[in-house]
Amino acid sequence: MHALARHLAQSGAAQVYALDMRGHGASGPHGDIAYVGQLEDDLADFLAQVRPRHTGLPFVLAGFSSGGGFVLRVAGGPLGDRFDAYVLLSPYLRYDAPTSRSRGSTPWASVSVPRIIALSILEGMHITAFEGLRVVEFAVEDSDRDRLTPSYSYRLNANFSPHQDYAADFRRTSKPMVLLAGTQDELFYADKFAGTVQPLAPQIRVELVPGVTHAGLVTRPEALAAIQHEMQGFP
Repeated sequence: MHALARHLAQSGAAQVYALDMRGHGASGPHGDIAYVGQLEDDLADFLAQVRPRHTGLPFVLAGFSSGGGFVLRVAGGPLGDRFDAYVLLSPYLRYDAPTSRSRGSTPWASVSVPRIIALSILEGMHITAFEGLRVVEFAVEDSDRDRLTPSYSYRLNANFSPHQDYAADFRRTSKPMVLLAGTQDELFYADKFAGTVQPLAPQIRVELVPGVTHAGLVTRPEALAAIQHEMQGFP
């Protein structure tokens, strides 16, 4: 996202913030948070600080991959009206969404689906004692474990995703939204996003960037230009 933030800033955006999301950067331990919902609380605190400084400017929230799932969660949740528009970049919806490829197609990440299912059942019973257990492991070199995020706990994975009923998040979205993905995405079926999203919310635009991979969506010049073009179309 830093490459995208730099591109937007250099292209004349009034102000661009790249958030240090809890569980990932320098704002706490990597791979975990204290409770499901803490990321929304952090975002509300951020807005309370920055919105008064930019009165009259549109606020657009963008997120990539799991971050795109979090953006959808925000758009369909209590903070949904705090932003003027949303950009989902190859967003994670759910492990069983039509857009998700099989776990075997992502050698750089291992997801424990049975553990996620079990812990989500316990969460529904208001049992949260085990939510610090890891459910996603990333292929991170030992030398990079202090700098990168090697795993996600259940509570971080749950919070950095849409709500379990991601379809309801789409239906509750009341602000302009666009979804972009690369046609060569290795993690998601890019050609299934439109068929998944638009029956739920026909007003949401889905745009595919030819020849772009998953990571390329936020690094390749043609993808950054496409994202910039879509964001400039917001009122």
